[in-house]
Amino acid sequence: MDWALNWLAPYYLVFKWLHVMSAGVWAFSTAVGYGNMVQPAYLAWRNDPTNEEKRKLRDWTLKKFDDGVVLEHVAFPMLIVTGLIMVWLNGWPLDELYWLTVKLMIIILVFVPMEIIDYHISHYAGRKSLPLKAGDMEEYERRVAYHWKFLVVSTWPVITLIPLIFFLAIVKPL
Repeated sequence: MDWALNWLAPYYLVFKWLHVMSAGVWAFSTAVGYGNMVQPAYLAWRNDPTNEEKRKLRDWTLKKFDDGVVLEHVAFPMLIVTGLIMVWLNGWPLDELYWLTVKLMIIILVFVPMEIIDYHISHYAGRKSLPLKAGDMEEYERRVAYHWKFLVVSTWPVITLIPLIFFLAIVKPL
């Protein structure tokens, strides 16, 4: 393993740059789309569910949101990989760097499960395009409702814990 450490060590700042860039993309790539497009369109439709134009706008914003979330879903694994590489290259002891331990626990306990669900909803068996293509509107609406619940539940951890992660990484208070 020493050969790998010696080979990667000169690139530490590149890994750090990739980590910081990925953190920005992961943290902020969906915030504008969700807050300014998905949420207003979904709530407008929910207040008037028989309005076909509002349903079409809801569906369009969810589709565009799913298209845009790809950036986030590339950035998150990049964050994990570059973060682990930086921990390894620095030889950081987790039992002494409490800021890092807290940060990793938040990521492992909150964001990894959240991202697994998000990947499932957006790209795999849970995606809304499957029943839509099959003409199964009942299943499509069920998946739209599930996606909405996920977005509502995940909003508070995102807006509170992501800034905390940035704070821990920059200030290193513990």
